[in-house]
Amino acid sequence: MPVRAIVPVAGFGTRLRPHTHIVPKALLTVADKPILGHILDGILQAGVHELVLVIGYKGERIVEYVRAHYGHVPVEFAVQEEPHGLGHAIWCAREWLDGTPVLIVLGDTIVEAELAPILQQRESYLAVKRVEDPRRFGVVLLHGGEVLGFVEKPEHPPSDLALVGVYYIVNSALLRECLEELVQRDLRTRGEYQLTDALELMRQRGERFRVFFVDAWYDCGKVETLLETNRHLLHKRGNNPVLPGCTVIPPVYIAPDAQVERSVIGPYVAIGQGACVCESIVRNSIVNAGAQLQRVLLEDSVIGGGALVSGRFQRVNVGEDSEVRWE
Repeated sequence: MPVRAIVPVAGFGTRLRPHTHIVPKALLTVADKPILGHILDGILQAGVHELVLVIGYKGERIVEYVRAHYGHVPVEFAVQEEPHGLGHAIWCAREWLDGTPVLIVLGDTIVEAELAPILQQRESYLAVKRVEDPRRFGVVLLHGGEVLGFVEKPEHPPSDLALVGVYYIVNSALLRECLEELVQRDLRTRGEYQLTDALELMRQRGERFRVFFVDAWYDCGKVETLLETNRHLLHKRGNNPVLPGCTVIPPVYIAPDAQVERSVIGPYVAIGQGACVCESIVRNSIVNAGAQLQRVLLEDSVIGGGALVSGRFQRVNVGEDSEVRWE
């Protein structure tokens, strides 16, 4: 059964500034590739046949990346002109909600789950995880394996089962109908059109939802969680190369064309393509493509692509194409 995936990547990523002033959040690097690369690789491996990306802020960068790395897959782009919530983002891709089963995966989270068996189901399935503070998420009421209700960011949570951003919808035409109703009637929660509210409308109209639990769910929405995700992925995707004149403490990922000289790297460091690190000590950090580090000690830091940091041991958080010097 053919399955289409819709991936919304239109957000501003304000909690990741200064990096997202230039680069969309989905293209920030964790381990060996951008967040979006991890997401798309996972859903394509699961059996998705077609991609639809909802773009907005810096959308041209998303288009460029996807066409360069996923040109072998049918890809379409929908545009969200203004940010009015996740439900609105999916509504912007409504022409692809034509009855074909659809997998919706948020573009700023990495979820570890076996999706291939889910895509073979004839009922809708939603990924969930038990959380300590459900007030920050959409939550589900569950009984006997079936969803009995949805609530978006409840002040008094009726359960601790949070939706983690992966939705397999069999009846995509009904989803479109319910999203249209939200927009036409201007039904908003916390000022936005919520996908959770559309799912509740679907449930009230007879759509059955079941859940599957995920082992790991990584939010890449701020620097601290981006580095946490990087640490986790490096255990699986690090290459830990042996570099003459350097000490490499696994796990790390160093791009094959990166230049690293007379440095101590790791643990938990990702160094992107074309980056140059010289006479430095770097740990628990992400150094994006083309960045340069000279004679610095970095820890718990994210260095944007093309940035230059040189001269002193410091902790910094530098956006793309910026320059920091201590004389």
